[in-house]
Amino acid sequence: MGFFNKAKLVINAFPFLSSKILTGNGHHRGIATASNAIRPAQTIFNKKFTCGFHYSSLYSSLNPSSIKSKLNYATAGTRRFYYVDRYQVKHFRQRGPQRWFQNPRTVFVVVVVSSGVLITVYYGNLETIPYTQRNHFVLLSREMERKIGEAQFQQLKASFKGKILPPLHPDSMQVKLIASDIINALQRGIGHERVWSDISYSNEEPALPSSSSRGSPNIVSALGGEELKVDEQWPREDEILDDKWVQESRKAGKARGSQPATQHLEGLNWEVIVVDEPVVNAFCLPGGKIVVFTGLINHFRTDAELATIIGHEVGHAIARHSAEGITKNMWFAILQLVLLQFIYMPDVVNAMSQLLLKLPFSRRMEIEADHIGVLLIAAAGYDPRVAPKVYEKLGQIAGDSSLKDYLSTHPSGKTRAKLLAQSEVMEEALAIYRERLLGHGIEGFL
Repeated sequence: MGFFNKAKLVINAFPFLSSKILTGNGHHRGIATASNAIRPAQTIFNKKFTCGFHYSSLYSSLNPSSIKSKLNYATAGTRRFYYVDRYQVKHFRQRGPQRWFQNPRTVFVVVVVSSGVLITVYYGNLETIPYTQRNHFVLLSREMERKIGEAQFQQLKASFKGKILPPLHPDSMQVKLIASDIINALQRGIGHERVWSDISYSNEEPALPSSSSRGSPNIVSALGGEELKVDEQWPREDEILDDKWVQESRKAGKARGSQPATQHLEGLNWEVIVVDEPVVNAFCLPGGKIVVFTGLINHFRTDAELATIIGHEVGHAIARHSAEGITKNMWFAILQLVLLQFIYMPDVVNAMSQLLLKLPFSRRMEIEADHIGVLLIAAAGYDPRVAPKVYEKLGQIAGDSSLKDYLSTHPSGKTRAKLLAQSEVMEEALAIYRERLLGHGIEGFL
């Protein structure tokens, strides 16, 4: 009985002790009602809103679950929709994730960094073309351009295996001697001490010339005394292109003291092959690989005529037109993608880019190669006055038309002949040619 009475006294003492704990000193306030609990929570909420303080673990443990959920909801809303700057000014935040272009500071940083990168890349890959002094932007490195040219040359030799004339063939020897004269003239034209290698004929298995590509009855042979006549007065209505930009570019280049870029010509392994095919064509791949087809030799038998065409093709290699064309095509592709976002007509966009961008750029490069080539053949000892006649003759073979200056990668033969006959480059070429006949070497003319 005594034990029962003692236990009853202990149980009755628990409410008294709990009330003392909850209503003790000022460090712990009682939570008797929900209204009393809201006041400290509101005070803490205001502190969080203005100063960024976190809730005390004591208050979070004493609050009921319903009040705590409300406070968490309010706090989450504050973190999501508000922020306080250094001046204690409250700002709204947009709902959802904020995109980078919606932040002015981020946009400014992106614009500045992008502009710096673009300017560095542009001026770091800007080169000056010899003679014309035109600045062009080339992304392709010199080493990569040379590797591409050598790979294309190997593929071409594999595809024409059995049709490449042997080194001792008369056509092969003629082309090799002309190419050697032009390469030596190029060395003098640059006017610097550089590492050069003698031009060689690519070693291939001997191939007998086919009867279909030799001795064509339509050949216009200059050896027989027949000479293509070019009119002294050119019709003005046929003048589609001009070369005034060449002289303007040269003046601007001299004014700014530009130095022509010729590093891509250092240490080239020059090679030449003659392919027994009835194709009126010749080209020079990057890396010093010259290819001439017998169809061209059939129409142009004299050394001066062949030198004009080979000098033109070497002019493309000097000006790095292949690398520039690859860079331009990349920009044209990007521009086409942008236009397709507004004009969803792929055929129309492709036709516009061809007519307004690619073809005019290609024709301008041909004129530039004509100017460089005529200087090379003059320095090599070939009469530059033959060049206009060669281009006129090429136009007749290819079939010139009134639309060729607009719809072709090359200007018409008549236009090219006219520009060379009347341009200042012919005067310079004749001066170099006279000095060459006198035995004087002109250095640095490119």
